[in-house]
Amino acid sequence: MVGANPKYRTYVCAGPATPSGAALPVQAQALRHRDGFQHWRLLVLLSALVPLSFVLLQCGQAPTAGTLAANVQASRGDSFDDRFPKPQFKDRFPTTSESLVQYQPSDAPARRTARAEPAPYRVASLEPQVPYQRPAKEDQTMLVGLKSSAFPYLGNNPRTDQPFLNISNGGRRGHRSYSGRVLWQDETFNDNRVLMHVPENFDIRKPGVIVVFFHGNGATLERDVRNRQLVPQQITDSGVNAVLLAPQLAVDAADSSAGKFWQPGGLKRFVEESADHLAEMYGDPRAAKAFANMPVIIVGYSGGFVPTAWSLEVGGLGNRVRGVFLLDAVYGELDKFASWVGKNRTGFFVSSYTHYTEHHDRALMRMIRDKGIAVSESMDGPLKPGSVVFVETPEGVRHRDYVTHAWTQNPVKEVLVKMAATPALTRVATSASSPENQ
Repeated sequence: MVGANPKYRTYVCAGPATPSGAALPVQAQALRHRDGFQHWRLLVLLSALVPLSFVLLQCGQAPTAGTLAANVQASRGDSFDDRFPKPQFKDRFPTTSESLVQYQPSDAPARRTARAEPAPYRVASLEPQVPYQRPAKEDQTMLVGLKSSAFPYLGNNPRTDQPFLNISNGGRRGHRSYSGRVLWQDETFNDNRVLMHVPENFDIRKPGVIVVFFHGNGATLERDVRNRQLVPQQITDSGVNAVLLAPQLAVDAADSSAGKFWQPGGLKRFVEESADHLAEMYGDPRAAKAFANMPVIIVGYSGGFVPTAWSLEVGGLGNRVRGVFLLDAVYGELDKFASWVGKNRTGFFVSSYTHYTEHHDRALMRMIRDKGIAVSESMDGPLKPGSVVFVETPEGVRHRDYVTHAWTQNPVKEVLVKMAATPALTRVATSASSPENQ
């Protein structure tokens, strides 16, 4: 897994080389005729080792204070600044030295290396629909720019029916957030990249799902979603036949705007545009139609509740959304969540919460129970079609760490494993969309 597993990073350190045939200086030649010849050889060896030691120190040096600043632990409190300390560096847009490079379809074949035969999956499999032998491959994790991603967004805010970009300063446009702060488009709402992840063991011939992850406030895809929250790694480690799509929302800012996911059909267009790129990463362009029609699980963390709620309400995928998992994310939009649960009794709904969102979660529980739907408050049982589960996490669990530490370690992995134990949640008729029928 890129970023979480050292085997996918290569650091090349080299010191200055001395040609084997280079002549010794005159002073050194004279030493050959002196009684201290052995002493001279020792000095030469020591001098040759000095630059090598410098190189080794440089390769293994500790991270700088700026590198560690993004992982400073938040103090206890209810404000955004308490939960998400401001980073001391910026990595908002890709650079030539960025470790997670921009995806280019033509680069994909060169990244693949032969690997051992993958281990069996935990999900129930269908009869193979693809008449070719899938080559062994490694995890693929890329940043891909999509037109259908959340931003840039030039439409209206549906809550106010006013332009989203409602501030201007000369030629610069921005959005005044709920807190009153102006967030500029060129800094915060201009990144159309999507973090895509295809595990090495993913098999298009088997029932699978697309996990759409909406990150919280104050986040970037590489620093937070990939490196700190380990979302791609959790999907790989689950053993579930699933791929990941995580769009960049507001870049490193206290804002939950949904952008293009506010628009009717926004989620459907996003999944359809992603399909070709997922197929390229998988290694078979014929798989694009299968990806475009694959069921979806939506995971929303913290401020990601807004694009999650609107994707359920107007996203255009209907009952293709087989599950919703909220990670301390019920800050509002309760009517949309309750409506989806009431209308979709074939998928699951899980909300885990801390004291930050407890009030709203309990209100949502009452709304769902008022519809005559049973609500469980324990994750001990299996996830089945129609399951509705609310999980309270104990004191001491921090909102900032919630994607990797909630009621259990790596909760995204845990929910996917429970989902895969119920084949009806992931089973989908693939014969019409399999590559052999395209």
